[in-house]
Amino acid sequence: MELFWYIVLMTMLAVYIILDGYDFGAGIIHLFFAKTEKDKKAITNAIGPFWDANEVWLIAAGGVLFFAFPTLYASSFSGFYLPLIMVLWLLIFRATGLELRGQVHNRMWESIWDKAFGIASFLLALFFGIALGNVVRGVNLGMVESGVSVHEPHYFFLPLWNPTFSPQAEHQGIIDWFTILLGLVAVVALTIHGANWIIFKTNSDLNKKLRSVVFNLNFVLLALVIISLLVWHIIEPKPFHNFIEKPFLWIFPIITLTGLFGLFKSKTFKKDGQGFLFSSLFLAGGFASTAASIFPKLLPSTNTVNPSLTIHNVAAHEYGLSVGIYWFVIAALLVGVYFFIQYKVFKGKMDNVGYGEH
Repeated sequence: MELFWYIVLMTMLAVYIILDGYDFGAGIIHLFFAKTEKDKKAITNAIGPFWDANEVWLIAAGGVLFFAFPTLYASSFSGFYLPLIMVLWLLIFRATGLELRGQVHNRMWESIWDKAFGIASFLLALFFGIALGNVVRGVNLGMVESGVSVHEPHYFFLPLWNPTFSPQAEHQGIIDWFTILLGLVAVVALTIHGANWIIFKTNSDLNKKLRSVVFNLNFVLLALVIISLLVWHIIEPKPFHNFIEKPFLWIFPIITLTGLFGLFKSKTFKKDGQGFLFSSLFLAGGFASTAASIFPKLLPSTNTVNPSLTIHNVAAHEYGLSVGIYWFVIAALLVGVYFFIQYKVFKGKMDNVGYGEH
């Protein structure tokens, strides 16, 4: 039963990365590449009807985490309290940037909220990548000092950074050179993803430029992925042990590489949606590969005193997990119908939506 809810949780997070990921990427494109009012409107039109619904997947994943793995929920929400609050404020600023921009037709007003939308999108992509880096690296569960656990085994708290900026320090920080590296991977990958969504959903004059942006950034992404894999050996001596023991898991890296190398053909795609498909494959495959590499761990322990948090030692009672399946099926059907209708209504190009105009 724990495995079922683990798959549900990871699937929800993967869907969130793909759907809200293109919103973050569109915001980054808006910040750095949209120079004219026409380009800016094309970008907001592309994500306008979708961005708030896409965020529901993050809330739903949090609900599943609370229901199925309550110990992990309690541990992570206290240990990562500071960055979680920062992410919450960034989500608010991104939303207000989109919603308030069109309330007053003044150049200064519009510029302020354009920056709020773009900078918040950039920092959200960076922070979610850093968050994944923290999970891969692990944390000092129990706040062990000199071989003695100062707190209960599942407790930890991380400052924003530590003086050494090292992922191998006894007391790590949220930000170190390893987590920053994964944050940069997330920023580049989501920028590509957002560009592909804009190409897919608009006929903007910006699209030709964005195809070149996708192609050029893909070289950066490839380099960052290679560097990440190489330095992973510093963090985890046997990073591929799960793939060796369970060869079927190689399907996830294959999906990742298919998406990554498929993006190098971005300039020759005949259909606008092909780029978005390949970037979605990269994001889903990369996230699944990361989760598979540490399975069954959900949050690794960096010390030998307290065990890692796994799907087995943080799961709720078997009875509760069983009963929850019935409600999950109902909720999944309702969400499926909603998203089917939404994407059916707003299929095709979105140039004339007029999102945010007042």
